[in-house]
Amino acid sequence: MGNARGSARSGGRRLLALLCAAVTTVGGGALLLAQAAPAAADPLGACTATKGAVVAVDFGDWGGTVVRGCDATPTTGYDLLHEAGFTTAGTEHDGPAFICRLGHTDFDGGRQYPTPDKEACGLTPPAAAYWSYWTAPPGQDFWTYSPLGAMAHKPKDGSVEAWVYGGTKPGGGGGEPSFPPSAVRPGGVAPGDTPPVVPPGEVKLKDASAWLKTRLTNGTYVQDEGAEAPNYYQTAQTALALAAGEGGSATVEKMTRYLADHVEEFVYPQGVRQPPSVGNAALAALLAASTGRDPRDFGGHDVAGDLAGTVCTTGAGVAPCVGKGDFSDVGDVETQSLAVLALLRAKIAPPAESLARIAAHLCKDGGFSPTLVRDGDACTYGDPATTPYAMIALHTANVSGDAVARARKALYKAQLKTGAFGAYAGVETGDVGSTGRSAQVLRILGDTMRADAAVSWLSRQQTKAGGFGFDEGAADPEPYPTWAAVVAGARTSLATLTTKKPDPEPTPTPPPTKTPGPTTKPTGVPKPPWEPGQGPDVARATAFLTDGQRLRQGHYYENVAGTGFADFGLTIDGAYALAATGSDDATLRGVVDFLDQQGTDATRPTARTVNDWTGVGTSHAAGGSIGKLAVLAQSVGRDPRNFAGHDLVAALAGATCAAPSKAPDRSCPAKGAYRYAPSVFAQSLGVIAQQRAGETAAAAGPLAFLRSLQHASGAWPSLVPSTGDSEVDSTAMAAMALDLDQDAASRAAVDKALAWIASRQLADGGFPGASGNSVNSAGLAVQGLSLDAGKYGAQIRKARLFLKKQQNADGGFNVAADGQRGSDVRASTQALGGAFGTSFGTLHRDLSGTTPRPGSDDPAPAPSGGGSPNIVTPDGGSGDLAATGAPVWGTALAALVLTLAGCGTVVAVRRRGTAGSHR
Repeated sequence: MGNARGSARSGGRRLLALLCAAVTTVGGGALLLAQAAPAAADPLGACTATKGAVVAVDFGDWGGTVVRGCDATPTTGYDLLHEAGFTTAGTEHDGPAFICRLGHTDFDGGRQYPTPDKEACGLTPPAAAYWSYWTAPPGQDFWTYSPLGAMAHKPKDGSVEAWVYGGTKPGGGGGEPSFPPSAVRPGGVAPGDTPPVVPPGEVKLKDASAWLKTRLTNGTYVQDEGAEAPNYYQTAQTALALAAGEGGSATVEKMTRYLADHVEEFVYPQGVRQPPSVGNAALAALLAASTGRDPRDFGGHDVAGDLAGTVCTTGAGVAPCVGKGDFSDVGDVETQSLAVLALLRAKIAPPAESLARIAAHLCKDGGFSPTLVRDGDACTYGDPATTPYAMIALHTANVSGDAVARARKALYKAQLKTGAFGAYAGVETGDVGSTGRSAQVLRILGDTMRADAAVSWLSRQQTKAGGFGFDEGAADPEPYPTWAAVVAGARTSLATLTTKKPDPEPTPTPPPTKTPGPTTKPTGVPKPPWEPGQGPDVARATAFLTDGQRLRQGHYYENVAGTGFADFGLTIDGAYALAATGSDDATLRGVVDFLDQQGTDATRPTARTVNDWTGVGTSHAAGGSIGKLAVLAQSVGRDPRNFAGHDLVAALAGATCAAPSKAPDRSCPAKGAYRYAPSVFAQSLGVIAQQRAGETAAAAGPLAFLRSLQHASGAWPSLVPSTGDSEVDSTAMAAMALDLDQDAASRAAVDKALAWIASRQLADGGFPGASGNSVNSAGLAVQGLSLDAGKYGAQIRKARLFLKKQQNADGGFNVAADGQRGSDVRASTQALGGAFGTSFGTLHRDLSGTTPRPGSDDPAPAPSGGGSPNIVTPDGGSGDLAATGAPVWGTALAALVLTLAGCGTVVAVRRRGTAGSHR
């Protein structure tokens, strides 16, 4: 499943995957295409354990066997099927990329299954009966449900894939192939444990330290540009790195004293009578221990003792305690691990439950989940940045068991030939942060050769300025990767770091002088809780989204390059972003006019319009899709009662369920739900559309149903009916819908939702989503938290800075901080629009007097390489979109953000009964 990892995401990943492997959202084509007979397939013997990829299709449901095929030069999972001799057929709604039927000449003469009398392949099949997609990369002997579709997934040499007909559970479990990967994998030599052989290299600690000190104010603390107060978190991290880079220098001493003098603001932001901030308390205790101070008497406070007092003695399953042994209000394994390590360095024995909670987050691949989850939840892929800190904490505590041993073996496999470690599993380029952290734990474990190889790679990534960038070959230094690189380059770790006694006695530096506030009250629109330059570059992001390589004819985005299929959901997402920013009204006007005038895509002679996507006026009208289109009309001043040739408001009322439908009809899960609206996201958009249209009475039922789905924690699930998960994206969307309602119950629900969203924020400002540390989730979180910006200003600023760091040179955004690097259109629409914090309930852009940018009747040129225009790889090329797996960008649930709510998947998704592109 590409880059979605983490036990907390395992359920979400499956949801998205299901939808993903369900809908490639080719946009609902009017074509049901059987793939033409493939060229002569590569012989099975052409694939080995290190060359080519093998695919296995189980025809057992029809009395057949498992049929295998080989592609000696794999490109995508979709091509793998056809190069291996299989034929496929798509659906009328989703196009050829949604694999609805499969056939092979080795079974029943090549007849495709399921046959038309069993599955018409008109709409997306239900979750109980469809072809599910499973992958196993080289060296892995368990199956992973793919959250990427076959067109987006790129098999590596030595990998195997499987297609199985039947049902899966959106929350995980069930539906796996009955045979292990080893049963169909060709023989060969498994990856060895030999350390990489690389040229020796040393990090220039003096240069790195000098660069870090250029970021200090008064040589003492870090202050964000335009901010009035110090950034204590970055100050502590920088002090730890300098302690490693130059020992007990005057600068380190001065910084440590400064933090001790300001310990109450740093560690006790809620007041000294309240529990400390766990992450900041852990950093303060680690810094004290590393510089020869007492973590139990730092600035006059027992920081380590107070930290120990935040351990949850019961596992409520909700914030502030996900499980017994968690530190209060901590949602990630990294902070949990650093808190345990801080207690150990303060000579305080951490509770056994705290250590057990870390160990419980070991994933199938040997890494550790980035997010704390309930006990018993499964995890498939670990996070390379989290795993080292979890290992350091467990190893330092001498925890028995196989967690560290398994993680150690996984580190061996993950280390690249260059000595580096990637940002996520399977990547072939190094990541400075992951490599710096991994080098630390390898040295602690005694794996000196591997640790030295990692440091050697780091030495080749040091910039001319002295610091380190995030990615391999980066020219611009950043503080976060530099911290880890310096500690690793000094051949120490956060568990062993110490400094020498400083030579000169430092002179205490006074605290910074605060800039006087405004003397007059602001007028007009309230000032947002951020300063200029603290968010994404709007101009570059707009240029990325409006580039002709992506926005076809200036009117719509394609789902799969060269097919002509318009992804209308994604197109509306892009329009939302342009409306929020006001950065290119001419292009926005062109897109809106195209949709309003029922323009057609390029799938001639069966060209499609946005009405084909919503299904308005048909028996399969999708409430979520209709709502999404109506909200766009309302947001740009058009009449939703006469848009694209239809009364969308009346259509929404007609799509409201009076009662649950009975099998085999799955259109209505409950009274008040919208027909074929499989997600909270879709339900919320319909509610927003009706309320913005003044249809209070008509919206009452759908609003009550939406409110009934909220968990006691304040969160909402992703799917309808609820699968019990909790998701940032859906919670933010539901909060925007309920915020339009003045009922006291709705206001209370919004307050709980925002508090829950804030509790999910990660240390770097991001938010967990099915894709990992998700850009989509961060964008939606900003929109949700902006409903009460006065209270959540700090969280909003951190999230916008996170989004800024995920923006690439081309202006687009990564799907996730811990996932595949490269600009993605879906993620970019949500990052750009979400960063402005405007609710979909109030979004408005006046286009009167705006002249639309001229479009073209000629097809837009395809991106170089023939890939999809929706994913741009770091080298400037394009990646492919999902085949059987909707939101092609590969990020599961959250990454689908405005997709299903946004894409026709609204119909497809739940009709599959699961999720995937649940937006």
